[in-house]
Amino acid sequence: MPLSTLASLAARPRRRPAFVLALFAALGSAVAQPSGGPYGPVPQRYEVPKTGHVVFVAPDGRAEAAGATPAEPTALEAAVARVVTGDTIVLRGGTYRTGGQELNQGVTLQPYLDEQPVLKGTRVAAQWENLGHGVWRTRWATLFPAKPMGWWQRDREGMQTPLHRFNADMVFIDGEPLRSAGWEGEVSAKAFYVDYGRGYVYIGTDPAGRLVEITAHDVALHRPSRTVHGKASDRKGFTLRGLTFTQYAYRAIDIEGRKPSALISEEPTDDPVGPSPESEHGKEVVGTVLENVTISHCSRVAGYFRGDRLVIRNSLISDTGTEGIYVIGSSDVLLERNLIRRNNVHGLTGYFPAAVKIFNQSNRVVVRDNLVIEQPNSNGVWYDVGNVDGVFVNNHVEGAQAGLFFEISKGITVAGNVFVDNQQGVRILNSSGAKVLHNSFVNSPALFERNERSAQGDHFGWHPQTGPDVNERVGHVFEGNLLVADAGFKGPLLRLEQSPATCGKVTAPMAARVDGNLYLRAGGAGQPLVRWAPLPGPACQAEFPSLEALRQAVPGVEAGSRALQPYDGAVFRSRELRRFELAGVPEGVRPQPVPEAVRKLLGWREASHLPGALPAAAPVEAR
Repeated sequence: MPLSTLASLAARPRRRPAFVLALFAALGSAVAQPSGGPYGPVPQRYEVPKTGHVVFVAPDGRAEAAGATPAEPTALEAAVARVVTGDTIVLRGGTYRTGGQELNQGVTLQPYLDEQPVLKGTRVAAQWENLGHGVWRTRWATLFPAKPMGWWQRDREGMQTPLHRFNADMVFIDGEPLRSAGWEGEVSAKAFYVDYGRGYVYIGTDPAGRLVEITAHDVALHRPSRTVHGKASDRKGFTLRGLTFTQYAYRAIDIEGRKPSALISEEPTDDPVGPSPESEHGKEVVGTVLENVTISHCSRVAGYFRGDRLVIRNSLISDTGTEGIYVIGSSDVLLERNLIRRNNVHGLTGYFPAAVKIFNQSNRVVVRDNLVIEQPNSNGVWYDVGNVDGVFVNNHVEGAQAGLFFEISKGITVAGNVFVDNQQGVRILNSSGAKVLHNSFVNSPALFERNERSAQGDHFGWHPQTGPDVNERVGHVFEGNLLVADAGFKGPLLRLEQSPATCGKVTAPMAARVDGNLYLRAGGAGQPLVRWAPLPGPACQAEFPSLEALRQAVPGVEAGSRALQPYDGAVFRSRELRRFELAGVPEGVRPQPVPEAVRKLLGWREASHLPGALPAAAPVEAR
């Protein structure tokens, strides 16, 4: 059974049959993650709290009702306006077509027992005019035109990404999203067009007998830092459990910091602006929690999350536009056991998307034991601009541009992860102190690079000021990793690169230690194994076909590593079943020491471990 099938079963918001739960219990780590999951929402029965004030709501609840019992619910909008810190809103099952809810109190929102509430940002479009030629149209009042951010370079990207892709409107027919078109003549069964001047939406499917939904709200739940509903912000984050948010133009959740939320065409992430001490940001909202939450089909992001001590656990983030989870200016954050898939569904170019973006001076953000898949047009997890002391452990990232991207930041531990079929497994750019230990890279090269980019004249202004300067991009460690490539894989498996503009000017080694790694490559004749910089000479970097050649050029590097190429034996227990334990231990390969601090992060007891994230498979006894 393929990984995507298992992941889908694990994450469906509906209640799962017993055989699916038994399947995951039996497989354990069979889907190749260090824990084996489950990833995404886990079915729960949410009992009504016995303490605190409880308000019951339903899609057909009456606003004037008190909501004191499940049988007499109030409306969600009325409850949000009434509750205060410590209260719980209990949602009956059904579809809530709502948006723009403002809540600035430390309140819990959860389902009633095992019912399934779904918050939707669309309305049903029922009145259509047949124009002939297979085209229908309807008037629509809630439209969300937008344009790309000012830093988007149209001269370079406009040939690949039409401007209408940046609009936030979405259309769904029987639950399936359509793709935007540039004019009426491009409308089809799979594409819609919006005439913003006249307020029409066009589709190419006969709407008779179909459920057609068009976006009506650009946010579901907004957490302002200002006074709303007559109540000052208590600076406490809300808790969301077991809810589904879907079909929102722009984002489903927006938690403010010091700046008010931005419009869709404004930069939403510069909070703080410029270098800022940790004590000066992340304190407006503290302690937000999402557990077993599903967020899907948001035209930009699932949510903008600001504030310290954020926890997102066992949630499904799927089918988003530019980012899934977007963490901004926050510290002591934990993301774990989430299933994150299909980001940048519009295929935007020049917009630097990521399934998870950790941005703008966030400290000690832990990304642990998550499943990130189906990201051909997006990076996986991206720590970007001024982050400090990140932790990225026990994750599986497959089919992304860069599985982990760490840029303009200081200090991260990357350990126990499995990277499969990514353009880069790990990409470390213009950063310092990245410790990459005991990961498995499968057709996913490791890349460390630096260039001349600095705070003077940068395209993004102050961003480079938050990270190490040009001469400080050093101190990386790459030890105990397993790097595997199929016969068709081209290029080096390990790359240390720097731009020509820095040659002869930036000469300190990028890496403090590179050793104890295992390279297994099927075929590979004529392909380089390692690219290394800096080296003496005008090019300041070179490619090496073997570890022996590298050691001659860079003494002391990879002294205890092994490279077996061509390696024709079975590498993994079963790649088809996503079992990435070594099928056997190649001759001469020995366990490598693991620092105690890393063992603690990974939950490993032994002081040494074979190269890679996973142990070798137990030998099969002959019968």
